[in-house]
Amino acid sequence: MLAFLTAHFPDVAPAIWLARMARDEVVDEAGVCLRPDSPYRPDIRIFYYREIEDETPIPFEERVIYQDDHILVADKPHFLPVIPSGRFLHETLLVRLKKKLQLPDLTPIHRIDRETAGVIIFSHNIASRGAYQSLFQKRAVHKVYEALAPTLHGRTFPFTYRSRMVEGTPFFRMQEAAGEPNSETHIDLIEQRGALSMYQLQPVTGRKHQLRVHLAALGIPIVNDVFYPDLQSFKADDMSQPLQLLARAIAFDDPISGARRCFESTRKLASSALFDRNILDEYSNK
Repeated sequence: MLAFLTAHFPDVAPAIWLARMARDEVVDEAGVCLRPDSPYRPDIRIFYYREIEDETPIPFEERVIYQDDHILVADKPHFLPVIPSGRFLHETLLVRLKKKLQLPDLTPIHRIDRETAGVIIFSHNIASRGAYQSLFQKRAVHKVYEALAPTLHGRTFPFTYRSRMVEGTPFFRMQEAAGEPNSETHIDLIEQRGALSMYQLQPVTGRKHQLRVHLAALGIPIVNDVFYPDLQSFKADDMSQPLQLLARAIAFDDPISGARRCFESTRKLASSALFDRNILDEYSNK
């Protein structure tokens, strides 16, 4: 097997394959760990973790809220990506949970942004996965978010905001456009203190960056949002100012048991920031 991998991937040094195999990170489609002297077998599938040099550690821990034979519900911290992409691999919620809990079939059935904290649901049972995925396809899942943003004047709460969202520039941003609305969010006020307020957001649709785009369009971009309304310079690995957006709760009727499920994050937004004079002064002067 080592000879095959070295020949097939000439840019990967044999020492790297040896290290991966020593960590049990090269397996076949049945999950059997492959060793350097494992016999080569044509047409098998081989799975391995790609490696990223100098991957930035995420110094915040996830929590498991709930687990049964079908799903796992996690409480994600800010800055931790859900799945591997770009410069993040091992420092992702999916890989962390797979390794810690030994759940090889774990996969998220919905997503939240890397910058957003809060509740996210995983499936770890292939047989029942489709039943849970269909809940999101049918919009049978109720999601509640909280956001800290500038105070919105001239509106009566609660209200519903709708718009048409399309891909923006650069490719990872979204923008609003003329036309039939394809996104909808219910917005309510939780607490107001001068220049800043805490809002409850209930998305009816699930467009990429929907809540961030909607609040920015209303003139109240979420505190510490570096994408909206304007793209700010990349802050490298600065984790001192998390986006003040939290996936607070998620509820649905379980498709297997029929029971009502409701899961809530134990995390808090920087609610103290609501009373922080420095932040209040900053937003008061805008």
